[in-house]
Amino acid sequence: MKMTSRHLSDKLTTEERDLLPSSDFGIPETREFPMPDAAHVRAAEAYFRYASETDKPLLAYRILLKAQEYGVEVKSPTVLEWAEKYKP
Repeated sequence: MKMTSRHLSDKLTTEERDLLPSSDFGIPETREFPMPDAAHVRAAEAYFRYASETDKPLLAYRILLKAQEYGVEVKSPTVLEWAEKYKP
């Protein structure tokens, strides 16, 4: 589900969040860090520090994938460093 233009903030309703496919989350298994649009990619980058150490490689990798999809420039050196540690 792609968000409409009215969803410009990084806040989703519970219903909107429940409707997102797991692939729109930074951590799909736990459905944390939703990234259905560019605003949410930026939010995931901003809140990256709150992820557990074990989730950070996957989350960083998925932030970069979603950033590319939505044309977002990831500026956080921390996210970029963690993405390099991801092993699929």
